Amino acid sequence: MAMRQTPLTCSGHTRPVVDLAFSGITPYGYFLISACKDGKPMLRQGDTGDWIGTFLGHKGAVWGATLNADATKAATAAADFTALWDSRSMEEVKTLMFETSVSSMEYVADGEILVITYGKTVAFYNALSLDLIKTVEAPAPINSASLHPDKDFFVAGGEDFKLYKFDYGTKEELESYKGHFGPVHCVRFSPDGELYASGSEDGTLRLWQTAVGKTYGLWKCVLPEDLGTENSEQLYSTTPEIKA
Repeated sequence: MAMRQTPLTCSGHTRPVVDLAFSGITPYGYFLISACKDGKPMLRQGDTGDWIGTFLGHKGAVWGATLNADATKAATAAADFTALWDSRSMEEVKTLMFETSVSSMEYVADGEILVITYGKTVAFYNALSLDLIKTVEAPAPINSASLHPDKDFFVAGGEDFKLYKFDYGTKEELESYKGHFGPVHCVRFSPDGELYASGSEDGTLRLWQTAVGKTYGLWKCVLPEDLGTENSEQLYSTTPEIKA
Protein backbone atom coordinates (compact mmCIF):
# COMPACT_ATOMS: atom_id res chain seq x y z
CA MET A 1 0.00 0.00 0.00
CA ALA A 2 1.43 3.37 -1.01
CA MET A 3 2.08 5.88 1.71
CA ARG A 4 0.38 9.24 1.48
CA GLN A 5 2.36 12.46 1.84
CA THR A 6 1.00 14.44 4.79
CA PRO A 7 2.58 17.88 5.22
CA LEU A 8 2.92 19.95 8.34
CA THR A 9 1.16 23.28 7.81
CA CYS A 10 2.82 26.28 9.45
CA SER A 11 0.32 29.10 9.74
CA GLY A 12 0.87 32.55 11.22
CA HIS A 13 1.52 34.72 8.18
CA THR A 14 -1.38 36.82 6.93
CA ARG A 15 -0.27 37.31 3.32
CA PRO A 16 1.63 35.32 0.64
CA VAL A 17 4.90 33.64 1.66
CA VAL A 18 7.43 34.54 -1.04
CA ASP A 19 10.81 33.32 0.21
CA LEU A 20 12.31 30.94 2.74
CA ALA A 21 15.71 29.61 3.77
CA PHE A 22 17.20 27.03 6.12
CA SER A 23 20.25 27.48 8.31
CA GLY A 24 22.93 24.84 8.51
CA ILE A 25 22.81 22.14 11.18
CA THR A 26 23.70 23.59 14.60
CA PRO A 27 23.98 22.07 18.11
CA TYR A 28 20.31 23.04 18.49
CA GLY A 29 19.14 21.53 15.22
CA TYR A 30 18.46 23.67 12.17
CA PHE A 31 16.19 26.66 11.64
CA LEU A 32 13.89 28.06 8.97
CA ILE A 33 13.14 31.69 8.14
CA SER A 34 10.26 32.83 5.94
CA ALA A 35 9.64 36.11 4.13
CA CYS A 36 6.09 37.33 3.62
CA LYS A 37 4.21 40.25 2.13
CA ASP A 38 2.83 40.96 5.60
CA GLY A 39 6.23 42.50 6.44
CA LYS A 40 6.90 40.15 9.36
CA PRO A 41 9.62 37.52 8.75
CA MET A 42 9.26 34.50 11.02
CA LEU A 43 11.84 32.15 12.51
CA ARG A 44 10.92 28.51 13.11
CA GLN A 45 12.49 25.26 14.23
CA GLY A 46 13.37 23.66 10.92
CA ASP A 47 12.38 20.05 11.50
CA THR A 48 9.02 20.70 13.18
CA GLY A 49 7.93 24.14 11.98
CA ASP A 50 7.46 25.34 15.57
CA TRP A 51 7.37 29.13 15.74
CA ILE A 52 10.32 30.72 17.57
CA GLY A 53 9.86 34.42 16.89
CA THR A 54 8.91 37.19 14.48
CA PHE A 55 11.23 39.95 13.26
CA LEU A 56 9.52 43.33 13.52
CA GLY A 57 10.66 46.59 11.97
CA HIS A 58 9.96 46.48 8.24
CA LYS A 59 7.29 48.82 6.95
CA GLY A 60 6.71 47.03 3.67
CA ALA A 61 6.40 43.56 2.17
CA VAL A 62 9.45 41.38 2.84
CA TRP A 63 10.63 39.75 -0.39
CA GLY A 64 13.76 37.94 0.76
CA ALA A 65 15.10 36.29 3.91
CA THR A 66 18.08 34.12 4.73
CA LEU A 67 20.07 32.75 7.68
CA ASN A 68 23.79 32.22 8.11
CA ALA A 69 25.07 28.67 8.60
CA ASP A 70 25.01 28.64 12.40
CA ALA A 71 21.72 30.58 12.63
CA THR A 72 23.20 33.44 14.63
CA LYS A 73 22.29 36.07 12.03
CA ALA A 74 19.34 36.70 9.74
CA ALA A 75 19.11 39.00 6.74
CA THR A 76 15.86 40.28 5.25
CA ALA A 77 15.07 42.60 2.35
CA ALA A 78 11.81 44.47 1.98
CA ALA A 79 9.77 46.89 -0.11
CA ASP A 80 10.65 49.67 2.33
CA PHE A 81 14.07 49.75 0.63
CA THR A 82 15.95 48.29 3.62
CA ALA A 83 18.19 45.17 4.08
CA LEU A 84 21.21 43.32 6.55
CA TRP A 85 23.99 42.75 3.95
CA ASP A 86 27.75 42.82 3.08
CA SER A 87 29.44 42.77 -0.32
CA ARG A 88 33.12 42.65 -1.16
CA SER A 89 32.79 43.54 -4.82
CA MET A 90 30.23 45.29 -6.98
CA GLU A 91 31.82 44.20 -10.26
CA GLU A 92 30.02 42.02 -12.80
CA VAL A 93 31.87 38.76 -13.48
CA LYS A 94 29.69 36.87 -15.97
CA THR A 95 26.18 37.22 -17.35
CA LEU A 96 23.52 34.68 -18.29
CA MET A 97 20.69 35.69 -20.58
CA PHE A 98 17.24 34.06 -20.55
CA GLU A 99 14.23 34.23 -22.84
CA THR A 100 11.89 35.09 -19.99
CA SER A 101 12.01 36.36 -16.41
CA VAL A 102 14.04 34.35 -13.93
CA SER A 103 11.77 33.36 -11.03
CA SER A 104 14.32 31.89 -8.60
CA MET A 105 17.91 30.80 -8.09
CA GLU A 106 19.50 28.40 -5.61
CA TYR A 107 23.23 27.98 -5.04
CA VAL A 108 24.33 24.46 -4.08
CA ALA A 109 27.74 24.78 -2.48
CA ASP A 110 28.48 21.05 -2.55
CA GLY A 111 29.06 20.61 -6.25
CA GLU A 112 29.06 24.30 -7.17
CA ILE A 113 25.68 24.15 -8.87
CA LEU A 114 23.23 26.94 -9.65
CA VAL A 115 19.56 25.97 -9.91
CA ILE A 116 17.68 28.56 -11.95
CA THR A 117 13.98 28.58 -12.84
CA TYR A 118 12.30 30.51 -15.64
CA GLY A 119 9.02 29.80 -17.39
CA LYS A 120 8.46 26.03 -17.26
CA THR A 121 12.21 25.37 -17.17
CA VAL A 122 14.44 24.24 -14.32
CA ALA A 123 18.05 24.77 -15.38
CA PHE A 124 21.26 23.59 -13.71
CA TYR A 125 24.51 25.47 -14.28
CA ASN A 126 28.09 25.09 -13.13
CA ALA A 127 28.38 27.91 -10.61
CA LEU A 128 32.02 28.64 -11.44
CA SER A 129 32.02 28.55 -15.24
CA LEU A 130 28.27 29.21 -15.73
CA ASP A 131 28.24 26.37 -18.27
CA LEU A 132 24.84 24.71 -18.66
CA ILE A 133 24.65 21.22 -17.13
CA LYS A 134 21.06 20.31 -18.01
CA THR A 135 17.51 21.62 -18.25
CA VAL A 136 14.23 19.97 -17.24
CA GLU A 137 10.83 21.03 -18.54
CA ALA A 138 7.93 21.00 -16.07
CA PRO A 139 4.21 20.75 -16.91
CA ALA A 140 3.51 24.27 -15.60
CA PRO A 141 5.33 27.58 -14.99
CA ILE A 142 7.77 27.07 -12.12
CA ASN A 143 8.54 29.69 -9.48
CA SER A 144 11.14 27.81 -7.45
CA ALA A 145 13.19 24.60 -7.37
CA SER A 146 15.59 22.96 -4.94
CA LEU A 147 18.15 20.18 -5.40
CA HIS A 148 18.42 17.50 -2.71
CA PRO A 149 21.78 17.55 -0.86
CA ASP A 150 22.61 14.11 -2.28
CA LYS A 151 21.74 15.41 -5.76
CA ASP A 152 19.56 12.38 -6.51
CA PHE A 153 16.43 14.39 -7.22
CA PHE A 154 14.95 17.86 -6.99
CA VAL A 155 11.59 19.41 -6.17
CA ALA A 156 9.84 22.31 -7.86
CA GLY A 157 6.64 24.30 -7.42
CA GLY A 158 4.80 26.93 -9.36
CA GLU A 159 1.64 28.42 -10.74
CA ASP A 160 -0.54 25.28 -10.81
CA PHE A 161 -0.43 24.96 -6.99
CA LYS A 162 1.47 21.67 -7.33
CA LEU A 163 4.78 20.35 -6.06
CA TYR A 164 6.81 18.17 -8.42
CA LYS A 165 9.65 15.76 -7.72
CA PHE A 166 12.07 14.88 -10.55
CA ASP A 167 14.95 12.43 -10.80
CA TYR A 168 18.05 14.60 -11.27
CA GLY A 169 19.88 12.03 -13.39
CA THR A 170 17.11 10.87 -15.73
CA LYS A 171 14.88 14.00 -15.57
CA GLU A 172 11.90 11.69 -14.98
CA GLU A 173 8.95 13.09 -13.05
CA LEU A 174 8.70 10.90 -9.96
CA GLU A 175 5.57 12.35 -8.38
CA SER A 176 3.39 15.41 -8.15
CA TYR A 177 0.67 16.51 -5.79
CA LYS A 178 -1.36 19.58 -4.96
CA GLY A 179 -0.10 20.91 -1.67
CA HIS A 180 -1.34 24.49 -1.47
CA PHE A 181 -4.41 26.56 -2.25
CA GLY A 182 -2.41 29.05 -4.30
CA PRO A 183 0.72 29.25 -6.45
CA VAL A 184 3.90 27.92 -4.84
CA HIS A 185 6.41 30.78 -4.58
CA CYS A 186 9.37 29.06 -2.93
CA VAL A 187 10.65 25.58 -2.08
CA ARG A 188 13.86 24.52 -0.29
CA PHE A 189 15.37 21.32 1.11
CA SER A 190 16.48 21.16 4.73
CA PRO A 191 20.26 20.86 5.26
CA ASP A 192 19.96 17.16 6.17
CA GLY A 193 17.69 16.46 3.20
CA GLU A 194 15.00 14.85 5.37
CA LEU A 195 12.31 17.36 4.42
CA TYR A 196 11.60 20.30 2.17
CA ALA A 197 9.60 23.45 2.85
CA SER A 198 7.27 25.29 0.49
CA GLY A 199 5.74 28.75 0.74
CA SER A 200 2.65 29.85 -1.13
CA GLU A 201 0.31 32.62 -2.16
CA ASP A 202 -2.17 31.05 0.29
CA GLY A 203 -0.15 32.49 3.18
CA THR A 204 1.09 29.16 4.54
CA LEU A 205 4.42 27.44 4.76
CA ARG A 206 4.38 23.63 4.61
CA LEU A 207 6.93 20.97 5.48
CA TRP A 208 7.06 17.76 3.44
CA GLN A 209 8.85 14.49 4.16
CA THR A 210 11.50 13.33 1.71
CA ALA A 211 11.02 9.69 2.75
CA VAL A 212 7.30 9.34 3.42
CA GLY A 213 6.47 7.27 6.49
CA LYS A 214 9.77 7.73 8.29
CA THR A 215 9.74 8.81 11.93
CA TYR A 216 11.23 12.30 11.84
CA GLY A 217 10.37 15.60 13.52
CA LEU A 218 6.63 15.55 14.22
CA TRP A 219 6.04 12.64 11.84
CA LYS A 220 5.60 9.31 13.59
CA CYS A 221 5.77 6.03 11.71
CA VAL A 222 2.91 3.64 12.47
CA LEU A 223 3.46 0.04 11.37
CA PRO A 224 0.52 -1.66 9.62
CA GLU A 225 0.31 -4.37 12.30
CA ASP A 226 -0.14 -1.64 14.93
CA LEU A 227 -3.16 -0.17 13.20
CA GLY A 228 -6.73 -1.02 14.07
CA THR A 229 -9.22 -2.03 11.41
CA GLU A 230 -10.83 1.42 11.45
CA ASN A 231 -7.49 3.06 10.63
CA SER A 232 -6.16 0.50 8.17
CA GLU A 233 -5.63 3.11 5.46
CA GLN A 234 -3.52 5.39 7.64
CA LEU A 235 0.12 4.36 7.56
CA TYR A 236 1.58 7.13 9.66
CA SER A 237 0.35 10.02 11.68
CA THR A 238 1.44 13.62 12.04
CA THR A 239 0.53 16.74 13.87
CA PRO A 240 -1.15 18.41 10.86
CA GLU A 241 -0.91 22.07 11.73
CA ILE A 242 1.55 24.28 13.58
CA LYS A 243 0.15 27.65 14.58
CA ALA A 244 2.20 30.70 15.48
